[in-house]
Amino acid sequence: MASRHILSVLLENNSGALSRVVGLFSARGYNIESLTVAPTENDGVSRMTIVSYADNVTMEQITKQLNRLIEVIKVYDLMENDFVERELMLVKVRAVGRDRDEVLRLSQIFRARVVDVNDKSYTIEVTGDRSKLDAFLGALDHNLILETVRTGASGIARGERILRP
Repeated sequence: MASRHILSVLLENNSGALSRVVGLFSARGYNIESLTVAPTENDGVSRMTIVSYADNVTMEQITKQLNRLIEVIKVYDLMENDFVERELMLVKVRAVGRDRDEVLRLSQIFRARVVDVNDKSYTIEVTGDRSKLDAFLGALDHNLILETVRTGASGIARGERILRP
């Protein structure tokens, strides 16, 4: 049965490295739900977070195939141990009349921040795990949502487990 996996991948920050990782998934018909990548504290090394759904056998194959790529330094499935996951979402909502107060109230409940205001809309920043962001969207009147953008998951193992080159 397919389950959610969050792969944390350290790779050399070389031209084409991201393309080869994504190509590995697409060539084998594996879907990527979200992908984030950014430099780490080490020059020349990036950390990629890939969220995908697969059964454990398939995910083990994906991990082995990723490890064969020259630029890949380490691959770790965060789902194997306790981890912290966060995602950032920006939501632009219509905020006119009574809706302005309701949107502010919901933002407070979800510990979201209003990061842009004009006379007809708010842009709200929500940070948390996927379920919190989904719940915020569910609590909003769907007709008020003008636009959303999400970063995708970022995650890090809890405790003393460290992913380093």
